[in-house]
Amino acid sequence: MSGEYPVTNNAAGSTEEKIFQKIIVPTVPDKLEDTTESRWERSWPVIAGGAGLFSDGYLNNIIGSVNTVLRILYPVAYTKSAAVKNVPSIAFAGTVVGQLLFGVISDHYSRKWSLMASTLVLIIFAALSAGSYGANGSVPGLFTALTIYRFFLGVGIGGEYPAGSVAAAESAGELKRGHRNRWFIMFTNVQINLGFVLAAFVPMVVVLVFTENHLRTAWRVMLGLGVLPPLSLLYLRMKLREPENFNRERMHKYPVKLIARFYWWRLFVVSLAWFAYDFSSYAFGIYSSVWLRIVLSDSAPLWKSFGWNTVINFFNLPGACLGAFISDWIGPRYALSIGVFLQGIVGFIMAGCYEFLATAKNVGAFVVLYGIFISLGEIGPGNNIGLIAAMTSATAVRGQYYGIDTIALEDARFRRYLEENGYDTSKMGVSMKQKLQQLEQSQLQESAA
Repeated sequence: MSGEYPVTNNAAGSTEEKIFQKIIVPTVPDKLEDTTESRWERSWPVIAGGAGLFSDGYLNNIIGSVNTVLRILYPVAYTKSAAVKNVPSIAFAGTVVGQLLFGVISDHYSRKWSLMASTLVLIIFAALSAGSYGANGSVPGLFTALTIYRFFLGVGIGGEYPAGSVAAAESAGELKRGHRNRWFIMFTNVQINLGFVLAAFVPMVVVLVFTENHLRTAWRVMLGLGVLPPLSLLYLRMKLREPENFNRERMHKYPVKLIARFYWWRLFVVSLAWFAYDFSSYAFGIYSSVWLRIVLSDSAPLWKSFGWNTVINFFNLPGACLGAFISDWIGPRYALSIGVFLQGIVGFIMAGCYEFLATAKNVGAFVVLYGIFISLGEIGPGNNIGLIAAMTSATAVRGQYYGIDTIALEDARFRRYLEENGYDTSKMGVSMKQKLQQLEQSQLQESAA
């Protein structure tokens, strides 16, 4: 935009402008997908940005199995204390803190380094959780330590959403039109669901390996394995560059009132949709406990319980994977609407036929219907609410708001709105002077090499 790089009249300014136009401008195409980079060079930032959500899925879900093991190991000390509620739930409080904190950091400072920070938090506190220990071997102290570590782990988990998802969304903008949504979904929501499945499958394997006679070792191994996914991403994320769209549109001073006035309604609508989806998903989770009681006897071994938990979590994957392509074919809004509508129909069928389905004779039909219900939820809101949140906010505030096909349009609308209300948009993005300094540094590095 003309206001972003003002042309100076002096000779030095004219020279700088010529250098900028000749060398820097051609490296930044008008359309993000019009780039000379290979497909891998455009794709791996999406993978590095979003794949961390696999860690989130695992670390969030593994505590359910650990909670089951702790109940068995400490039937009085654990179940009669506040820890029985705090240990499995405290990470959610940390997640809220992490989402707010890293949303601000990723917008104000850096997408890349907010990702690095959240990754390091995950690694450190996943390891500390596995090694939780009370002073002098105190069992209540063990529960207190685990609760504290899980809270800070939640901060890292929360940081992945504004940092990882937003970085993946902006990097996906450089991919071919018509393929962006599937890449974003495959490395955000599908990764979370894969983490859920592994968090159910790993406890089954660990209990089979260590047996129920060594559960004190088993629960620590379950938590300790959560270090591996973020650790494997650390090097890849160190090599990340800031998304081109972030460099173009970032803001250094935020007109909070203008932003709130522009986005409050759509932020409310997206948040309400997300809340409604989460609320209904957890509410319908009661159906899985019903047919599990039918399938599993009271004397069933622990590994079998974890095995059926794997089946429940696996239902998410078919819908998430198929829905990734549907979101590209018909668009995220239609995919969300159709998914919710069909899921509602199946939900009414389950509710209406509950007495018929909740019997040992018909448990197979119950499981199939429940699986279809869960998959439709992923095709609809599971895949698309986060995608729509990314699409309906400008780059400069996307981390805090939390597009793929409409990123450029949304950024242009947001700039125009700010200009109409007296905000100097020339301060957005990297200035020409900074661009020239970056160019000189890169040329010196190339000469030295």
